[in-house]
Amino acid sequence: AFTVGEVFEEKPDAIRDFIGDDGYFNSMYDFGPVGFGWSDKGWWDYKDITPDDYKACVFSTQKKVADIGMISNIIENHDEPRGVSHYIPEGDQSPESKKMLATLYFLLKGLPWIYQGQEIGMENVKVSSIDEVDDISSIGEYKVALEAGLTREEALRAVEKYGRDNARTPFQWDDGKEAGFTTGKPWLRVNPNKDRINLKSQRNDPQSVYQYYRKLTRLKKDPAYTEVLTYGELVPYLEERPHVMAYLRKNEEQKLLVIANFQKEAQMLPLPAEVKKVVLSSGAEAKIQGREAVMEGYQALVLELA
Repeated sequence: AFTVGEVFEEKPDAIRDFIGDDGYFNSMYDFGPVGFGWSDKGWWDYKDITPDDYKACVFSTQKKVADIGMISNIIENHDEPRGVSHYIPEGDQSPESKKMLATLYFLLKGLPWIYQGQEIGMENVKVSSIDEVDDISSIGEYKVALEAGLTREEALRAVEKYGRDNARTPFQWDDGKEAGFTTGKPWLRVNPNKDRINLKSQRNDPQSVYQYYRKLTRLKKDPAYTEVLTYGELVPYLEERPHVMAYLRKNEEQKLLVIANFQKEAQMLPLPAEVKKVVLSSGAEAKIQGREAVMEGYQALVLELA
């Protein structure tokens, strides 16, 4: 059996107890980014997470876990909002930004998990009335927000942003009735964006989010890179530079650089060494100019360094 723990707000000195050689679990999920901005007052008082906050949370976990054990990396699950809606700035959700986010989390040290719907870039669902909400926690948080003095519209927006129904709407197989999920009535309404986001439209599109997740999976299993991507050290790069998330995966034989432009504007980024090979680009063809990379908005690159 392989066990994975849902552990929140763990102390650094307790990580070994959870996932060390004699730990309670084989692995545990990294909920650091999920827990960022939480407030005891309720969802309405949560602080939005920025790209730089996400970077800081992820690198904090990587440093704390180090070689203690195997961390499980996620961007969403059945109790959280959709990762692309939570971590990508509002209005910037696109196939390009979704593929960038996938690259960043998938190649971290640890075990990447894909939650159903994530592989096609499913997003949070818009809510026009609390009567559309099924999740009991969301209904409770709506009442908490009203008691705190928020308007019904403001309270509804908090539920819409953090509600658990976001990740529980039916999987969007196609753009047909009920998104091809059922011929009956689903327990939650289908996200209206099924016409834009569905598996049928992405299955044979080489530029789709779905096909990109397949590329990432093949890369993780590629014998040329399996060793470094599984056991290689993770070293943050350009850690203090805003709107950039980058890290090295390296061992004695190889160095891979995972680098992403976490904004819609293009920018030129310095590279730590000469590029031996462009392993993967999430979007446009990689533009390498000596020891610099011209990064398009929301582009991620995986580079093998000399």
